[in-house]
Amino acid sequence: MNYDNEIKIGSTKISISSPTYFIADIASNHDGELSRAKELIWLAKQSGANAVKFQHFKAEKIVSDKGFKILGNQASHQSNWSKSVFDVFKESEFNRDWNQELILEAEKAQIDFFTTPYDYNAVDQIDKYLPAYKIGSGDITWTDFIEYVAKKGKPTLLASGASNFEDVQRAVNSVLKYNKQVVLMQCNTNYTGSLENFKYINLNVLKTYATMYPNMILGLSDHTPGHSTVLGAVALGARVVEKHFTDDNDRIGPDHPFSMNPHTWREMVDKSRELELALGNGIKSIEENEKETVVVQRRAIYLKRDLPAGSIIQQDDIEFLRPAPNNSYFPYEADKIIKKKLITDKTKGDLIYMDDLEE
Repeated sequence: MNYDNEIKIGSTKISISSPTYFIADIASNHDGELSRAKELIWLAKQSGANAVKFQHFKAEKIVSDKGFKILGNQASHQSNWSKSVFDVFKESEFNRDWNQELILEAEKAQIDFFTTPYDYNAVDQIDKYLPAYKIGSGDITWTDFIEYVAKKGKPTLLASGASNFEDVQRAVNSVLKYNKQVVLMQCNTNYTGSLENFKYINLNVLKTYATMYPNMILGLSDHTPGHSTVLGAVALGARVVEKHFTDDNDRIGPDHPFSMNPHTWREMVDKSRELELALGNGIKSIEENEKETVVVQRRAIYLKRDLPAGSIIQQDDIEFLRPAPNNSYFPYEADKIIKKKLITDKTKGDLIYMDDLEE
């Protein structure tokens, strides 16, 4: 199976050895106001995001008003909305007349701009401006659309919420038919922001993905509060993270309650950068900042009594103490000393150096 283990979104290289790429999903948190959308772009940049993402949908192209009314209380978290699902989506639509203005605003803020499109017209209308696409979890079975997006030749981020391995493989194959630039993202699509959701996040799926698709770039699309899920995903190899972003969690709207805000977003990025530093390269070695502790914490071989030159060292003559300066013997090297002849006078407490013994 042929896919890239390194991609670029805008000017940013993304791979397992690169810093995590953070996407602030503004989604519908613009609340229908262009000025708010612009402000959120700048706030996301200031908070440490690499990209801002919007969602290009038209209510009539994404939901069936009649279908959701038939579902009634079975409509997951959407059943708690004060208006019909169709009306909420209608109010939350991204005004496509904003495209040019917001793309220019993102350029000014020096942050990548892309979107999750939900219909073919959205893709065609904005493709020439985008460095990447995101496919939402809800479209993982719409393989014709996935292929249409993949044919655009841009990095394609594929969320895999509410799906099984068969769904994932089908969708990944749909991308790979036309495009080697794929990011496979673990996701849980319960958007309530409840602490109860943590037991459903299943970050270990990332380990399974890494086995199914060795060296494929992995990611996380997340809606949980706090930073545990993101930090766990980064530790397991995710290098793209998407979270919803708002300026105020108390605003009225479908996405505000479970979104990150500028404070929590900055904290998430900072903690992730610390974790990335701590993860290292996987090669066990004496680190640069341990060079002195090698001496002061390790034990070397010392004499327990006075011994004149010519003495033959016995087991009872030595003990193992800190520190262990250069040119000394470590405890596991005791057999190099026992029954060897000293060529210099030594007193109790002296360290035995390598040049103290007869060749």
